[in-house]
Amino acid sequence: MRLKPYRQVLALPGVLPLLLVALLARVPVTAAGITLTLHVVLDLHRGYAAAGTVGALSTIGMALGGPALGRFVDRRGLRPMLLITTVAEVIFWAVAPELPYPVLLPVAFVGGALTLPVFSVVRQSLAALVPEEHRRAAFSIDSMSVELSFMAGPALAVVILTSTSATATMWGVGVAIMLAGLGLYAFNPPTSGGGVQAAGAPAARHRVLHPRLVTVLVAVAGATFVLSGTDVGIVAVLREANQLHWSWIVFIAWGAYSLVGGFVYGALPRPWSPLVIMTLLGVCTMPVGLAGQWQWLCLLLIPAGFMCAPAVASSSDAVSRLVPASVRGEAMGWYGSALTTGTSLGAPAVGFVVDRYGTTWAFVLAGAGGAVVALLAMLVLRRRPADPAQPDAAAAAPEAVPAATP
Repeated sequence: MRLKPYRQVLALPGVLPLLLVALLARVPVTAAGITLTLHVVLDLHRGYAAAGTVGALSTIGMALGGPALGRFVDRRGLRPMLLITTVAEVIFWAVAPELPYPVLLPVAFVGGALTLPVFSVVRQSLAALVPEEHRRAAFSIDSMSVELSFMAGPALAVVILTSTSATATMWGVGVAIMLAGLGLYAFNPPTSGGGVQAAGAPAARHRVLHPRLVTVLVAVAGATFVLSGTDVGIVAVLREANQLHWSWIVFIAWGAYSLVGGFVYGALPRPWSPLVIMTLLGVCTMPVGLAGQWQWLCLLLIPAGFMCAPAVASSSDAVSRLVPASVRGEAMGWYGSALTTGTSLGAPAVGFVVDRYGTTWAFVLAGAGGAVVALLAMLVLRRRPADPAQPDAAAAAPEAVPAATP
């Protein structure tokens, strides 16, 4: 296993502190969703559909707010955006426990739009700190960090909630997010640089959502459609088998496979195309529905799990190369919106299939949906020549990167 790419990345000034701050800052952000859901169910005595509505409005707010916040960073800098979003987060988590359900709905939307964009900020900063030849390893480390955060955040939220209350947990999440915002403000990582400035910044700004980037973002949404659908499918299979108490093992195993996959991907001598990885993610997810017990789920999730972190790492790298540094914040905001959109679509779509056709078809839908979108994106990009006005257009073209073997 080649460890040299990781040593080179971690030796770069500012990278290791950024990754450590990011790991800690992401934990409360990943705990927010489950905390809000349990508050609606336990404190407001509403059903899961009502909790899902709150989550959906928050998600829509994040999808709309992400690009605007990224554009704000490009124009005004990181620290003003961190101040605005950190104050907004503190206000939201302070008042949300006291709000009646009808009022919580619009407040959740506004709170989602002003969510502290830790994920986008870290990716933008990595692109600024790390030379292009080392970004694949950098984004692989970042994707593994994301996995660790998602393994820790929701679990900690549930533990705290069951030992105290949903209201106290919400206040705790608010305090933790405030500390995360203050930590990022104090660290103030760079958000520009690490790329070629296109001639004429205003013209480049109008080209943030050029066709190649849009195509990649659609494929990214397809990949997270697979992941959120798999989430629902796992729960459905375990519930049908009366094995929900084993769910923690399945989810930890799935996260561990992703960590291994991300580590291997970052150490490869040649990169794989992100669209190839996304296609494999979808194809490998389809057979998981054959599992009927938690042990078989852990086994059948191995191939798809290996593709999770590489899909995020490779697509982050592609997006960072497809735009000039002057608008990378907005591009990463759109990238975050694509991730969020796929997640918000995958869960209800797969849930609908589970209710009507059974758990096997849930994984077929999730996997086939993501694979078809990735294949269509590959076809579109092959038929559309690279735009020389975009920085590194040929190098960043996902279909132009040949698949390599480990």
